[in-house]
Amino acid sequence: MAKKEVTPSMVDQFAEFKNNKHIDKATMVSVLEDSFRSVLTKMLSPDVKLNIILNADNGDVQILQNLTIVPNGEVENPHTQISLDDAHSNGDPDAEVGEDFTKEIVFADFGRRAILNLRQTLQSKILDLQKEAIYAKFKELEGELVSGEVYQTWSKEILLLDDDKNELLLPKSESINGDFFRKGETVRAVVANVDNKNNNPKITVSRTNEQFLRRLFELEVPEIHDGLINIRAVARIPGERAKIAVESYDDRIDAVGACVGVKGSRIHGIVRELRNENIDVINYSSNPEVLIGRALNLSRVPQMRLSQENKKAEVFLHPDEISLAIGKGGLNIKLASMLTGYEIDVYREGVYENEEDIYLDDFNDEIEGWIIDALKSIGCITAKSVINTPRQDLIDKADLEEDTVDEILQILNAEFED
Repeated sequence: MAKKEVTPSMVDQFAEFKNNKHIDKATMVSVLEDSFRSVLTKMLSPDVKLNIILNADNGDVQILQNLTIVPNGEVENPHTQISLDDAHSNGDPDAEVGEDFTKEIVFADFGRRAILNLRQTLQSKILDLQKEAIYAKFKELEGELVSGEVYQTWSKEILLLDDDKNELLLPKSESINGDFFRKGETVRAVVANVDNKNNNPKITVSRTNEQFLRRLFELEVPEIHDGLINIRAVARIPGERAKIAVESYDDRIDAVGACVGVKGSRIHGIVRELRNENIDVINYSSNPEVLIGRALNLSRVPQMRLSQENKKAEVFLHPDEISLAIGKGGLNIKLASMLTGYEIDVYREGVYENEEDIYLDDFNDEIEGWIIDALKSIGCITAKSVINTPRQDLIDKADLEEDTVDEILQILNAEFED
């Protein structure tokens, strides 16, 4: 039986897709076979039994229909049965009733419409394969660094195209404050989420994800990439400030020094990428007290009380160090809490020494909660710590009105007068 060649343009199209999308030969053959079978089944009958033999190298295809030989005049389904006389006249003079008969189908005989249907079916299956391949590829890349060229910008997101023209979406919520990109610019981000709803892959990338900071350090610091330095924890407030705890597996390597680089050469590139986000690099410690002190940027912590069960830390400092530990807008203590996993509160050193002192929380029936929180934010946890703080400091540092401060002092002083 002579083999019939598939239309060259169709084979070329499939071969080009295979080469560009890295589809293996077995999958290529399977898709084309399924396409032939699907089209022929629709044209002939759902009952038809076909064998499709494809040579993926040159495009030759042979389509065989499997039939059962029945007595003359008893053919009930011409798509599954053939009469004995027809079997004899179709090249098998020794055929007998009940045997299987193989008949070749010439696809070109079905006409131009059949070829068009085949191409459409093939293109549809190829598109589905392409989508599945894209989803699988980027699902494995979640948390990894990718780059893309800005193709289009909208108010709520930016469309990027990578080197393979895959679409990456960078939402406004995943962009750093100050990010502004023009069409054609290259943008780096990490793959944050990949979903495949209705077989339509959607790849969302992020520049605010903590993994973005990790990947930038891996890119800029060879010792991290090589596994000599390990990033143990990362905390970020995107566009504002970040903290990263690192640990060296080689005593000869200074982990912090390696991450910062000579005169900040390594970290400067990361800071620029993050729109001047300040980055604190600290040495990791398995001792939570040491780690918390380092995370707060303190050289010394006079006293600290930890609750492992509640993951809370009470840090007692000299009054001059409290503002440093809290940081501008409370960023430093917030990031330290995120980095260490402890809820950190900073208090004035020695607030527990006077047993006659009273916690501010005990005045919640007379002083509003937000006022108590404002006082705590500057290290005043007890009544006497507030009384002993200069009035002007209570106004300026706790951001309270003069009348409010005077009322608070009156309430607290009255308690001790009684």
